[in-house]
Amino acid sequence: MPAKFELIAPCFFGCESTANFELRRIGAEDIRVSDGRLTFKGGADMIAAANLNLRTVERVMLLLNTYTATTFDELFDGVYSIHWEELLPADAAFPVTGSSLNSQLSSVPACQSIIKKAVVKRLMQGHRTTSLPETGAEYKIRFMLRKNVCEIMLDTTGDGLHKRGYRRNSMEAPIRETLAATIADLGRVRRDSLVEDPFCGSGTLLIEAAQKAMNIAPGLKRRFAAERYSFVPAAIWAEQRQKALADSKLDVGFEAFGYDIDPAAVALANANAKLAGVEKRCHFEVADVADFAARSEAIVLTNPPYGERMSTIEGAAKLARTLGQQMEAHPCAGVYAITADMDFEHHYGKRANKRRKMYNGMIPCQLYMYYNAPKFENRPAKPMPKSGFDGKRTQPGHTGRFEKK
Repeated sequence: MPAKFELIAPCFFGCESTANFELRRIGAEDIRVSDGRLTFKGGADMIAAANLNLRTVERVMLLLNTYTATTFDELFDGVYSIHWEELLPADAAFPVTGSSLNSQLSSVPACQSIIKKAVVKRLMQGHRTTSLPETGAEYKIRFMLRKNVCEIMLDTTGDGLHKRGYRRNSMEAPIRETLAATIADLGRVRRDSLVEDPFCGSGTLLIEAAQKAMNIAPGLKRRFAAERYSFVPAAIWAEQRQKALADSKLDVGFEAFGYDIDPAAVALANANAKLAGVEKRCHFEVADVADFAARSEAIVLTNPPYGERMSTIEGAAKLARTLGQQMEAHPCAGVYAITADMDFEHHYGKRANKRRKMYNGMIPCQLYMYYNAPKFENRPAKPMPKSGFDGKRTQPGHTGRFEKK
């Protein structure tokens, strides 16, 4: 068993720079960044630390072999050469999944079968047995064939890392937690930040921002596949969980205010914030974007309704236009809006200082970043209603601009 493992952390396009910073912060070694993935090295403690602490990657996988495979014999031999008996006990369950792209071995089911046979043969030899009941812990084997180069990996995560454990339910087309965490980082959310979202939905953007500000490890409320792996002892998981808990900073000045016109979304956001342990820092209320008046010091992180969340393109354009009007009347420290609407800038009324291509799941999006108080195109300003947002920052524990008497 090597002292250091080679690990792979896939991420969505556009999240690489933030993921790189996260890996450096937890002490990963030999980090290499490419489109949609990072590779790094570390011991068994790094497997636990990465799963518990990384906010912006999708999973953590152990890379076992990389080799050229243009025939089934070559595929078999590359898998058989791995010391599976050192990783998997004799009763391990080991399903095989994977993909093939631009490779001679194009049939995924056939590749799965060959890989499974190679692992079976090696385990029988290594454990000196003729029976592999597969009744024990599950070790998920993954393979990836790209241009005839095969990677054999062992998944240490299980359910994707975007499943934090706090979002039991969500509205239609929610933003992925790992993407929301990346946006919070790009928005430079800090311990004393004030963050707002006029289209909060189930609250993911603000909850992720709060957990980042408070340094709450995203994996504390869930379990991982490698917690049942014999080569990552339970003591290591306990140590890394305790370290993550100790690193949390609950006494911060961070506050977040989210608004949505749908009462069901607001109720869900409040419930999710409580499950995430940030309910004292995140406040959600029913409100219309037409009444939104961002505070001057606020960072606005938002995912305006579009596509599945909007019945018509015209309706989405109208909401973006209304948001732009409100930001024109009430400029703030920065606006970070992610949307699949490629005409967002036109509807919003202002070109972004910077754009970044990203993916929300498999949906291509753009993150439109407005760093300073924007100067909008000339157009009549929409008058603010007398009731609604007053622009004042509340003290922790208060419900914000729609405080109930």
